[in-house]
Amino acid sequence: MTQPLLATYFPVLIFLGIAAGIATAMVAGAMLAARQKPYAEKLSTYECGFAPFDDTRRRFDVRFYLVAILFIIFDLEVAFLFPWAISLGAIGWLGFGSMMAFLFVLTIGFVYEWRMGALDWE
Repeated sequence: MTQPLLATYFPVLIFLGIAAGIATAMVAGAMLAARQKPYAEKLSTYECGFAPFDDTRRRFDVRFYLVAILFIIFDLEVAFLFPWAISLGAIGWLGFGSMMAFLFVLTIGFVYEWRMGALDWE
């Protein structure tokens, strides 16, 4: 005898219900247990001890985003070195050569961004 399609999802619905109940209980418990006495300094934009310099909605310099994106790109590319280093003995000279080509392209990209001034803060 086959079960209807929706009956197979019943355990998932039970799991989602339990998860929602636990999440609601945690939020409600935190609201009940914590002190709810906000004051002006706590509600300020920054909690670092001094007043903010300017409006918080001002635009950031584009160089901030550029450096952040470049960091993410190069960080992810360098992450490929770890599995390569672990399996270097098994992949042989072809794997070594392909990784050297990858590192060469990575180095060319880094030198290009350095020459174009993407890493300069003035």
